[in-house]
Amino acid sequence: MHCPFCNAIDTKVIDSRLVAEGNQVRRRRECLTCNERFTTYEAAELVMPRIIKQNGEREPFDEEKLHSGLLKALEKRPVSIEKVDEAISRIKNKLRSTGEREIQSRSVGEEVMRELRSLDEVAYVRFASVYKSFKSLDEFTREIDELTRESDARGKQS
Repeated sequence: MHCPFCNAIDTKVIDSRLVAEGNQVRRRRECLTCNERFTTYEAAELVMPRIIKQNGEREPFDEEKLHSGLLKALEKRPVSIEKVDEAISRIKNKLRSTGEREIQSRSVGEEVMRELRSLDEVAYVRFASVYKSFKSLDEFTREIDELTRESDARGKQS
């Protein structure tokens, strides 16, 4: 690490500690040339994969787009912002854990649907109707029937 005061290359770490809930390391350093002390912060750089859209275009992952899509589906539903943030975190972790540099937009949509299904079934159906491009009432009915069967099966397991 270069000294910010004299630009020397030789610095030593005097103290290190975890900050930001363990997501960063704070380091106190001292320049071996001018003896000035300074603080640096180190964090893992977690790169999100690029998104390959249906038409083949590639674009950077956009967390704001994900957030607004979830909020739109959850509009006027009893789901806290904390739950939405947790869902976004899980989706991002899942996408990162693939280890891929690029990922199909369909994979992102599937993860969003999985999260919405557990957060709020009405929001799930709202999102699914757009995501799966329902063309008829029969498609809505099939999706709701499937949700009902799954919900009944979970109830019997408890």
